[in-house]
Amino acid sequence: MMPNGILRQANLKSLFEKAKQYGQASFKGLYNFINFIDKLHSTSGDLSAAKLIGENENVVRIMSIHKSKGLEFPVVFLCNSSKQFNMQDLNEPILMHQDLGLGVEYIDEKRKLQYSTLSKEALKIVSKEEMLSEEMRVLYVALTRAKEQLIITGTSKDAEKDIKDKQEMLTMYTQSKLGKHLLKKYKSYLDWLELVYYKHPKEGVMTIEVVPKNEVTEEKNELEEEEPRNMEDLLKELQVADENEFIKQQLNWQYENIAASKIESKTSVSKIKAKMLGSEDKVQLTTVPNFLKGEQKLTGAQKGTVVHLCMQHLVPGTDYTKESIQALVDGLLLKKRITQQEYESIDIHKIEQFTKSSIWQDMKQAKVVEQEKTFYINIKADDIYQNGIEDDILVQGIIDLYYITSNDELVLVDYKTDYVQNEQELVDKYKVQLDIYKKALEQVYQRNVDRVYIYSTHLGKEIEIPKTKGA
Repeated sequence: MMPNGILRQANLKSLFEKAKQYGQASFKGLYNFINFIDKLHSTSGDLSAAKLIGENENVVRIMSIHKSKGLEFPVVFLCNSSKQFNMQDLNEPILMHQDLGLGVEYIDEKRKLQYSTLSKEALKIVSKEEMLSEEMRVLYVALTRAKEQLIITGTSKDAEKDIKDKQEMLTMYTQSKLGKHLLKKYKSYLDWLELVYYKHPKEGVMTIEVVPKNEVTEEKNELEEEEPRNMEDLLKELQVADENEFIKQQLNWQYENIAASKIESKTSVSKIKAKMLGSEDKVQLTTVPNFLKGEQKLTGAQKGTVVHLCMQHLVPGTDYTKESIQALVDGLLLKKRITQQEYESIDIHKIEQFTKSSIWQDMKQAKVVEQEKTFYINIKADDIYQNGIEDDILVQGIIDLYYITSNDELVLVDYKTDYVQNEQELVDKYKVQLDIYKKALEQVYQRNVDRVYIYSTHLGKEIEIPKTKGA
């Protein structure tokens, strides 16, 4: 027999019922059905395992008082009876009543004052009485669920003082029954039950036991006072001998793939680069809120990001002049893609230099040109970090530019706006990143990338990355 066969059958029946619900809708197809199930899972949470426990099973049930209505049990625990009633609705600025209407606060705009009106105070009194009446009905339900024994628990910061205060209050209200004026002074089931007990201590079968806090926590405090024991002391206590080697192995067990558990399953190219350069903890968001833009000076990185944005909007194959590039930048400002401060920081000459480069001229004859292409690629952790871990990492990134020339060469280009002293500094800094871009392109086109370039806006030139052996 298959393990958990009954539960599996119940789960299949539950899935079948969900499929029937889906079939009654206008959507069709497996794709929409999967979306339907995902939506159920994320919104209603109505996809838990099927329940196999019936109403008559011999189990401990935990439920709200409302859920227990109409049911009976041999022993019932009414827990947290000291929790105060929820009266938050009475503090709202507007109160509504189905019979009495609205009760609002008065606002004196001249004196900047706000206070309650008579209508609101009246609604507050009526609403509070109705809430307390409903709480009494709920308490009645809770007290009548037990067949043999009812155990009620509650806590108090100073139980002795609470008991003394209630006894003094009862001496002031000498009526034979507890009136609503007395009950309205208290805000929990425990308060009401204690009033009844001390009002009629000899007439009921209820007993109250007060357990001091220090007795409840005595065992816990004893455990806390014990000094922590190290593994050697624990092994001595267990008197682990050679014949109990199994116990020793279990206590000293370590997960064999602990290194794999410390690497991410999904990451980005920029995070990998930061980790390889040892600056992972220094990576910060560069997005500046709109209300701060124009009030702070742009950093070098922010200026570089703006130039990078302008280069993304260049149309391949176009013969640009300084004037046409200026018009392009003006358009970005007009469309609010950049701020006035960013606009003023742009060096048009740097962008113009790129349009005069051999890369740009080469692109004019290209058969395929792609800009800002997002990709996802599975790469073995060892290929990135050289850590011997064969698990795959899902890496995402964006390729600035690649194209296929008229000679069928596949060329990869990455824009860099860093302020550097020489070409090798850029090559060393971005080699890992470009290797990942190269792998992604080669997987898509099922062929080798012929040339890889970094175009440096600061140096105003393209830098060809030399091929590694075997590439």
